[in-house]
Amino acid sequence: RERFDFGGRDVASWFPRHVAKGLRQMRLALRRADCLVERSHIPLSGRNPALQEALGIRPHVLVLNKMDLADPRRQSVSAGVGPGWGQRWCHRQPVPLQVVPMVARLVADGPRYHRAESSEHNILVIGVPNVGKSSLINSLRRLHLKKGKATAVGGEPGITKAVLSRIQVCEKPLMYLVDTPGVLPPKLGDVETGMKLALCGAIRDHLVGEDVMADYLLYTLNKQQQFRYVQRYRLGQACDHIEALLKHVALAQGRTQKVKVLTGTGNVNMMMLNYPAAAYEFLRDFRAGRLGRVTLD
Repeated sequence: RERFDFGGRDVASWFPRHVAKGLRQMRLALRRADCLVERSHIPLSGRNPALQEALGIRPHVLVLNKMDLADPRRQSVSAGVGPGWGQRWCHRQPVPLQVVPMVARLVADGPRYHRAESSEHNILVIGVPNVGKSSLINSLRRLHLKKGKATAVGGEPGITKAVLSRIQVCEKPLMYLVDTPGVLPPKLGDVETGMKLALCGAIRDHLVGEDVMADYLLYTLNKQQQFRYVQRYRLGQACDHIEALLKHVALAQGRTQKVKVLTGTGNVNMMMLNYPAAAYEFLRDFRAGRLGRVTLD
């Protein structure tokens, strides 16, 4: 396929209601913030322009997550999104080792406004939903303080629904991070951006539809010449039809369901392929890196 048909979908229903409240809380928390650390799965589509407008007057660090799953042939995409929206970005080396020294340098080199007399560092952790903001905070606590997790984490968007209190992550320098709810743009520029965010888990699957997400994923893999799915699901060759792919996924993964069929002689139980479960399996394999290293932008 040369293009993907989104069928006139409206993305307005994809957004959780707590987003606007979260952005208001973040604006209030900004008054005591020295630096922003932004977490993102996708180098371009995974960032929220509304955060730049509301929070962009502080030093800014972009932390690209899941770089081990990114396509190394497309590293130039992620390497070009640092200065201009933020001052620095983190990738290549393990992120937890870079964040505290980088933030300390940025804070030392820039004005601290009404916080010049304070020796502690307050950092606001921002990003769209489900990009690992809470996990980053917990990783920094383990690395620098040898402490356990201080904020809840989860595998789907919406775990953090309010700006939390400060969480200490380092002693020297004295540094506190503030976890925030994931905030999506109030209106996406296009449906394709929303679909990319959904594939990375920033929007709940059921709001978009696992079937259309699986179809868009197949379209993207073929467009980028990423054909590892052919071997994984025992296909003879690459395919462009999601129904054919999901049939093979269901057969390869044993995704079946018992269906009751009414016949002339009574009810009969039949085993049929479970296409919704196959679509979910396809998405899960992509998110786990089992379909190859893919950069959606």
